[in-house]
Amino acid sequence: MYILVMYIYELDNWTRFNYDAIQILNELGIVRRLQGELLGKMQMIGFNLQEETNYSTIVENIMKSSEIEGEKLNKDHVRSSVARKLGMQKPGVEQSTHDIDGIVEMMLDATQNFATPMTESRLLGWHAGLFPTGYSGIYKVDVGSYRKTEMQVVSGGVSRERVHYQAPLPKAVPVEMKKFIAWVNTPKETDAILQAAIVHLWLVTIHPFEDGNGRIARALSDMFLAKSDGTPLRFYSMSSQIQKERKTYYNALEITQQGDGDVTLWVKWFLECLRHALEAALKKVEDIFKKARFWEEHSTVVFNERQVIMLNKILDGFEGNVTSGKWAKLNKCSTDTALNDLNDLVKKGVLKKSAAGGRSTYYEPRSSLALQLPLNRSS
Repeated sequence: MYILVMYIYELDNWTRFNYDAIQILNELGIVRRLQGELLGKMQMIGFNLQEETNYSTIVENIMKSSEIEGEKLNKDHVRSSVARKLGMQKPGVEQSTHDIDGIVEMMLDATQNFATPMTESRLLGWHAGLFPTGYSGIYKVDVGSYRKTEMQVVSGGVSRERVHYQAPLPKAVPVEMKKFIAWVNTPKETDAILQAAIVHLWLVTIHPFEDGNGRIARALSDMFLAKSDGTPLRFYSMSSQIQKERKTYYNALEITQQGDGDVTLWVKWFLECLRHALEAALKKVEDIFKKARFWEEHSTVVFNERQVIMLNKILDGFEGNVTSGKWAKLNKCSTDTALNDLNDLVKKGVLKKSAAGGRSTYYEPRSSLALQLPLNRSS
């Protein structure tokens, strides 16, 4: 039996986006408090650490936004492109590729130029940057322009297909996008975080492009979040959290797009996801503080390069036990050199040797270092 589904864009005045303020105000208040706490702590850690956190967050955001779409990027290429475009010196990283450069340019344009008015040419430029070869995988894409074909979001194999969403007809896209861009550029009294939720839903509902709609929608959300933060520096990754919660992400979108025009469910989901992203970022900031305190307290102690590298790995949450074999492998040195390094750290009171002997011997932080960061003790 065929069931007729009505989508929100078929409703009159569908872009009014009604939501229940009472249901979302509490969550918005929590998010705003966490946002203020994070930005306040980031101001305390100094410019160099801010710059490094911004860099790593942008890299993570780009990687995870593509992973949501089932595409795994080369992290070294992403790191190289981001570093170069931020003017940072990162020795030893590989050169990036044109397709990754386009993704990075879109993300940086969205967040660093969040106050710049949106134009159709800017948005189409983002799309062209995502597909510099004119292909998405093995499929040719009409880049830098709105789609000219009908679009469905479908899952399941042949004869078991399920249509999750049917986008507006191609002839409606230019008109819908004109209204969308006008809204993006119009000053609003609505909180910018709520705007970040709305802009995401609105863009993917129009689905104006043959491919790349999700990534562009997330870039637009990041643009409004940067506006809300009041800074182009990124200290939390919304795309990383969406990737973790992608099942409920698609579910919230589907229910809302097939709903009666009330977007409360979507806005609540977005705020909850953002809260989780901010909480994760605050945990990382605490780890940065702990790491900085350790090096400050040991500023007069002389460590060799291998020891510095490994202590940073331990402070970052080294998985498993620290053994001479792992030390030698990671530092590309002999086992004797690794043992000398480890025993030197034992003498300096940084590490202690486990009670186990022989090949089972491992080294763990003394209490002063262990307090800096909880370690994973699994082997």
